[in-house]
Amino acid sequence: MLKGINHVTIAVSNLNRSIVYYTDILGMQLKVKWSKGAYLSVAGQWICLSLDDVCVNQDYSHLAFDIDEQHFEEFSRRLRDLGVKQWKQNKSEGKSLYILDPDDYQLEIHVGCLATRLQQMRKNQSSDIIFYDTSS
Repeated sequence: MLKGINHVTIAVSNLNRSIVYYTDILGMQLKVKWSKGAYLSVAGQWICLSLDDVCVNQDYSHLAFDIDEQHFEEFSRRLRDLGVKQWKQNKSEGKSLYILDPDDYQLEIHVGCLATRLQQMRKNQSSDIIFYDTSS
């Protein structure tokens, strides 16, 4: 049921420094920035920078897998029935299940894409959000 990688979230200790690194040095495109994070893209892939206290195994860094919405509830229920541990409750737009693998690596099962996330952010825009392009 999983379709592939949805996005990668990287915990950073200095958001502006990381944006410069990922855009100016690595060549990613900045899509949106807010006080605690930013979304970038590279070759059609969604990258999230999350301002966190960077601490091994105690930050928001994780790998997210893509799943179609019609499969999300059944897949999530199956994982919970199998006793898969959750590391976080979903508080963001869209459907997500945050789980741990057997070595406690943080994973996410996510419905949606960067374009749908940006649409939601435009609808519910807070004062600290800055959009850097008008597409997606």
